Amino acid sequence: MKLSQAVLTSQLYKKELEKTNYKILIIMGICHLLNDSIQAVVPAMFPILEKSMGLTFTQLGLIAFSLNMVASVMQPVVGIMTDKKPMPYALPVGLTSTLLGVLGLSFAPSFGWIVLSVLFIGLGSAVFHPEGSRVAYMAAGKRRGLAQSIYQVGGNSGQALAPLITALILVPLGQRGAAWFTFVAAIAVLLLVYIATWYTKKLRFDLQALKQKGKEAISTSQPHANKIILYLTLLLFLIFARSWYVSGMTNYFAFFAIENYGFSIQKAQYYLFAFLVAGAVGTFFGGPLADRFGKRNIILISLIGTAPLSILLPFAPPAFAFIILALTGFILMSSFSVTVVYAQELVPGKIGLMSGLTVGLAFGMGAIGSVVLGYLADQIGIILTMILTGFLPLLGILTLFLPQDKK
Repeated sequence: MKLSQAVLTSQLYKKELEKTNYKILIIMGICHLLNDSIQAVVPAMFPILEKSMGLTFTQLGLIAFSLNMVASVMQPVVGIMTDKKPMPYALPVGLTSTLLGVLGLSFAPSFGWIVLSVLFIGLGSAVFHPEGSRVAYMAAGKRRGLAQSIYQVGGNSGQALAPLITALILVPLGQRGAAWFTFVAAIAVLLLVYIATWYTKKLRFDLQALKQKGKEAISTSQPHANKIILYLTLLLFLIFARSWYVSGMTNYFAFFAIENYGFSIQKAQYYLFAFLVAGAVGTFFGGPLADRFGKRNIILISLIGTAPLSILLPFAPPAFAFIILALTGFILMSSFSVTVVYAQELVPGKIGLMSGLTVGLAFGMGAIGSVVLGYLADQIGIILTMILTGFLPLLGILTLFLPQDKK
């Protein structure tokens, strides 16, 4: 009798673990959208700050570096800490830090105050992303690719709002217009309090099962540790290449369009909006496609498929450039959520750490890329810099050295 009851309990337990919780995933996607739309205020303000404060491209790159580097360094640290001891209420606390940062940014009187404000925003991002990815993993059930896509598409949609933020809010209202995003942060904090409550209850239910599953997976992968480290290093390098390209587009394409096409700030932002919105759509479709056709295959196609378009883009006339931007964003970002899931399965039992590395280091390399590309633009001009940036996706050919998913 006791044995049959234990078997029934085990079956119900397994069924619960394999069930996809779409409600939690959608709320996390919305929170990710709100969080990343706030972060998007920083690069969205670059044309405004360049005019109002007379900042150089190098200084703008340093602002992006300050934002992204904090998120990069801290995300893996937060991931390691929460792998050992999950902290559900770190999510609303992190968004509170972001709220303070965006408030400081809107009233910053100097370059130094801007850097200090974006450090708070970066710290909030460092806490939010690994824990948010963990919630998506816990709510995923069997559909990890889809779950991660729902979560990540929220973030990419938030980033896509940056050009509209510039055109509709920051251009007419100036730097002080960023203060409106404190209300966005407050909404996100309230939603994350609800998520933290669910997270706490969910931990009580399946923490032991997840720990056991992680131990079994680690023991299975231990004999292949050296190969796994090599594959993880290669995966991170591919993420770096993608991040540098995206960083170049989000931070400097508006300046390229203004100089090369004679666009106004508003019109240049609409072009960038096409790139980012298409990227958000690509992020959503990438997960389900990876569930069906394999994660490595989608990573390979996303980078190699982007290369011809990214190389052609700087030479295209304005109308054609709009189409290329949309296609480039869709294809390139289809691998965004896929690389996170690939890393989590490559190094099992380290959900937070792998999320911190793949998403956090992406921010970090984007930060370094912002400084390098900004310096390059000051030295050789924005047009030649964008031409060189277009060759980065060619590095995707190295994906062929990653193992197939089943292996």
